Amino acid sequence: MAPISTEELYQFHKTHREVFCFLVFKLHRDLAKSLLVMALWIWLEYNGYPQITHEVMDVPYTFVNGLVDEAVSCLECLEEENFVVPNNGGLPLTTRLTKSGISMKIFKQKRYTIIAGIKSVLKNICTRIFSDLVQIALRININRAGTSQGNISHITIPSFPHPLFGTFDMTPMDTVSLDLFDERIWTKGPCDDVTPDDKSMFVTFSRGFPVSRDEVIKLFTYAYGNCLEDLSMGNPDENKQSLFAMVVLKTVETVDQILNGKRVAKLRINGKHIWVRKYERRD
Repeated sequence: MAPISTEELYQFHKTHREVFCFLVFKLHRDLAKSLLVMALWIWLEYNGYPQITHEVMDVPYTFVNGLVDEAVSCLECLEEENFVVPNNGGLPLTTRLTKSGISMKIFKQKRYTIIAGIKSVLKNICTRIFSDLVQIALRININRAGTSQGNISHITIPSFPHPLFGTFDMTPMDTVSLDLFDERIWTKGPCDDVTPDDKSMFVTFSRGFPVSRDEVIKLFTYAYGNCLEDLSMGNPDENKQSLFAMVVLKTVETVDQILNGKRVAKLRINGKHIWVRKYERRD
């Protein structure tokens, strides 16, 4: 079958484009934050809250501003490890809109799953359906500032690349690359391109209490099922003991299951303590 056109793609995501335009051109919300809010809302639509963006266009301006503020708070909750969730869940307007019990607590409990999801939505969906609108917004800002326009596709969006959610690529879209069967932009959840780093955890052991490779495998398998994709033990010290290991899990959801909203999880096997935290690559 012939590749789809950008017009067909835009029509499929018509509501998403309308909401994005509303945030940027009507409410004059920050461009980068609006992209991240849309990525968050689209992820939520794929994960149990299907009517968010459709409902947004039917409520008053002040209500929408409040919804955006709540979405920004959710993003801040993902960015800040010590973010304190309000006792009421922090999302009263979003709860009213979705008619659900959604709470900011899920952004603590499923932190890495949602971060990976937003990154994927931003990369696979938002760059395809919002690039032309982003360029219009940048052009308007440039004209207001009275500076030379130059090549708009090479002008960066302030706050991108984002340290947590990655880049927003404004490379002109090639229709040939839009595969009609790419489920990430149609009906299936887009988060199917998680990187090994997204699923990796750093494991440390106590000196004097050696832990073997087999023990690590048994610990994870017993507690979380067939979850291991790869395991690398650290170099032994002078006592032939590895003090750390790198674990790659099969899914990012297991990372959140292990941490359960905490920065470090404390596990135990054969009387020995093991500490596990999310791996963070340091360039």
